[in-house]
Amino acid sequence: MPPPGSADLRRAEGPGGFATFLAHFLILLAAWTVTIKFLFPIVFALFEGSPLTSYIYWDFWWVVHLWLAWALLKWRPYARALAISVSVVEIVIILTKFAFFLAAPEWTIWTTNWFINKLFVLACFGLMLPYFALFRRRDARPSSAVSEGEQIAAAAKAAASD
Repeated sequence: MPPPGSADLRRAEGPGGFATFLAHFLILLAAWTVTIKFLFPIVFALFEGSPLTSYIYWDFWWVVHLWLAWALLKWRPYARALAISVSVVEIVIILTKFAFFLAAPEWTIWTTNWFINKLFVLACFGLMLPYFALFRRRDARPSSAVSEGEQIAAAAKAAASD
């Protein structure tokens, strides 16, 4: 790990706090999504004797979720903008899909899995959007992620310049 006060410390430590929670939430969502949209349908088709891709719901948002989780954990300069953008797009898509589905719901094991998954995705991005939209510092990470060593180094530097 770089010494306290170095420019690389910010990237090495990641955002900390609630942003880290959201990143881990995204990783769990990605794992859950792969399980219910790929693994479970393949196993179901295998036991049913159907072609393995019969029940797969082709969706690759889990890749975006993993990218966003990585960007949040490593705190890349674009992480805040990416979090806001993905949140807005996901919320609009999910609410639109819910409107169409709930107009004439057809509850099966597949739609129930899809619906529950989307509720959790909506919860994740419903928490993420206001968090990053209200976090106004563009080039920095959340203040909770600033280490004590960085604060001491900044104070010492300011005192030395006086």
